[in-house]
Amino acid sequence: MEKFRIAVRKFSPFESTLQKLWDAFCIKNNIQTEVEMIPMELHDLYEQTITKKGLKNGNWDIAHLNTDWIFDAANEKAVLDLTSFISQNPPENYPEGWHRSLLNLQHINNGIYGLPFHDGPECLIYRKDLFEDLTEKENFKKQFGYELFPPKSWEQFTQIASFFNRPESDLYGCVFANYPDGHNMVFDFCLQLWTRGGSLLKDQNKININHNQAVEALDYYRKIVNNTQAVHPGSKNFGSVEAGMAFAEGQAAMAINWFGFASMCEVIDESKVKGRVDIAELPHDENHKTASLNVYWLYTIGIGSKNKSLAYDFLRFATTAKSDKLLTTEGGIGCRKSTWNDVEINELIPYYHKLEMLHENALTLPQTPIWPKVTELIDQMVLKAIETDIPSKTLLEETQQNIEKLTN
Repeated sequence: MEKFRIAVRKFSPFESTLQKLWDAFCIKNNIQTEVEMIPMELHDLYEQTITKKGLKNGNWDIAHLNTDWIFDAANEKAVLDLTSFISQNPPENYPEGWHRSLLNLQHINNGIYGLPFHDGPECLIYRKDLFEDLTEKENFKKQFGYELFPPKSWEQFTQIASFFNRPESDLYGCVFANYPDGHNMVFDFCLQLWTRGGSLLKDQNKININHNQAVEALDYYRKIVNNTQAVHPGSKNFGSVEAGMAFAEGQAAMAINWFGFASMCEVIDESKVKGRVDIAELPHDENHKTASLNVYWLYTIGIGSKNKSLAYDFLRFATTAKSDKLLTTEGGIGCRKSTWNDVEINELIPYYHKLEMLHENALTLPQTPIWPKVTELIDQMVLKAIETDIPSKTLLEETQQNIEKLTN
């Protein structure tokens, strides 16, 4: 028999978990099949599974796909609709075992195109040891005239980041992920927009970013990421994983990143901040509420797989409460409510139960066939904003024109 092939999002907790799960699955079911797991960066993963039709033509039995791509994958008929499998043999405690916000995006045209694998919405991650230090609190209040707490507004975020920026001690106020990979800066722009009451959409699901809140969002973001008195100098070359590692190594007081990078601080060997981290909701405009972004990872089965039944059996095994907990202790983020509320997990990662709170304010990106192309345009726009002096208003107008060309 040919090897069973899995396309994996490159991230050591994912890789180690998957290997352990496959080994346990084979022992339990007396399966001799050889597996090949190929870890890939975001761009390569999308290209190998969707662009080059790897899921369609049987190159991959299972793939990690994120919810930004699933609409595309379903419309391209690249991934298997799991509805009939689920109705005959549902995953453990399905669907009640998951929060509703982890079941929506893979439901497309009455089909179910994946099972939740890894999650953790965007949040503010901060060093609670610094924020709770009495000397720091006293000095901060003298300088800014208010108590040091996790920032409620973006103005406070800037002030706190500049206060903790101490390059001589290898500590920076905050760290961003500004590597232009079509993801991080797009997400950051969306968060800036939403926390100012803005939206990506106008009527009939049409994308529109040419408005005042978008100008404010882009203005603030380009200013903060270029603020050498507040930001980790590596940010320009960091993806979310590298930014997460810099935070775990104790190089920043704050980060806006996925919840998973907060929990990673408690479980990975490289972490220098175990027990010194907490999370909070994102800062926001005083007239508007906070927001989070929910993009999550799915296990999907390739439509061209010759091993669909085996693949589905593995998916059921990989999404049990026990497997979900394993992913978490390895450094990923379990998706089940049972993991979020697990006593041992919350002893290990004291803020784990806060996932429910983040999901209550979590927004999702538009599901439209053009979204992958829109992300490239927004990514280029934010990069231009950071690297040039072209006014935000001009950049947004140009980008909006290019977005409209995609639909004509």
